[in-house]
Amino acid sequence: MFDPQKSITLQGTVRLFQWTNPHCWIQLLVPSPAATAEWSIEMGSNGQLYRSGWRSSTLNAGQKITVIVHPLRDGTAAGQFVSATAADGSSLGRAPVPTSP
Repeated sequence: MFDPQKSITLQGTVRLFQWTNPHCWIQLLVPSPAATAEWSIEMGSNGQLYRSGWRSSTLNAGQKITVIVHPLRDGTAAGQFVSATAADGSSLGRAPVPTSP
């Protein structure tokens, strides 16, 4: 469904942050010269995100962020979350702690 070989950087405004199971979602309004597109960004579960430093209050409607996603193969305005940065340049969440084999 997602293309892990491609990454797209999106800059926009959070419309909604859904802290839900089985997956959390960011609805991001991304402006372009033609129109504003709403991107649906699928994340991990809230438990997984919590362990990575996310909280239900990490994102709020109206907040400007930059997100890197693996896009959908069919070109629909949606993607799989890779990372996010706040408008001030700070990283949102933190990288997962690697586990030893």
